[in-house]
Amino acid sequence: MKRMVIGVALLAAAPFAAQAQSLQPGGVYVGLEGGLNWLFNSSYNSTIFTGGGSGSFTSNASFNTGYVLGGTVGYDFVGPRVELEGAYRANSGNVQAGAFVGSYGFNLQQINVMGNIYYDFMAGGRFVPYVGAGAGVGFLNVGALGTTVTSTQFAYQAMVGAGYNIDETFRINLEGRYMGTTTPNFVHSGPGFSVSSNPSINNISVMASLQMRFGAAPPPPPPPPPVVAPPSFMVFFDWDRSNLSQQALNTIKQASDAFKTKGNARITATGHTDTSGPEAYNMALSLRRANAVKDALVRNGVPAQAIS
Repeated sequence: MKRMVIGVALLAAAPFAAQAQSLQPGGVYVGLEGGLNWLFNSSYNSTIFTGGGSGSFTSNASFNTGYVLGGTVGYDFVGPRVELEGAYRANSGNVQAGAFVGSYGFNLQQINVMGNIYYDFMAGGRFVPYVGAGAGVGFLNVGALGTTVTSTQFAYQAMVGAGYNIDETFRINLEGRYMGTTTPNFVHSGPGFSVSSNPSINNISVMASLQMRFGAAPPPPPPPPPVVAPPSFMVFFDWDRSNLSQQALNTIKQASDAFKTKGNARITATGHTDTSGPEAYNMALSLRRANAVKDALVRNGVPAQAIS
């Protein structure tokens, strides 16, 4: 029995696959930061020197709420970050210095130059919790009793916070921070006296910052769309026949419905025979079979110009 196969190809454009982009491409960044700063109250031993001798007493320092301002430059490895930071802190306060001196006010300024390392959790996402630590140098300046004294100390800090990647360039952060220094020794001198004190310097800060990334490599281009194989349908003819059976008509109806779903598809109808008989006869039979399928497609609502 001679059979043939008709293939109907429906071609349609496939949508481009969406490619997720990281909101944290990494690279160099700069930042500005600021917030509130609190110094821990401190009790320490003081010594006063006068023309009549010296005496020791306990001083109690209490601090008012102050502020912190700073800037950073860093490099983001998308997870770990390293950073160089400069920050200025200012607090005022009051010292109760016993019977020798009494109570007096003072101002404490701190300039800190720190090297920091951070680790971002969920790096690349919109919301990025992080932890960090840093070490560096603290330049302390205290104005009290009509004099100003300075001290340079080792400084250290620990940070915990959360960042929000606005886009691939800008990020905002909110964090809590502890910063301390080794114990300074301040000596305030005046007419006929000097006072030596060694308060502890321990800070708690709540800070907000804005970072801007630049120089990061651009994201890779999206991959080409996948090649989608068009659907195909096969109908069979009996030996030496080009008429359509009911089964063939049902298959052609499915092909017509698929075309209507795509809307702007193209259809290719290809007729075949086996190799028995003369070649010219088989070519003509193949064409009649293809045209029979085309006519059936047109009757089912497929435009003739859409069919090859």
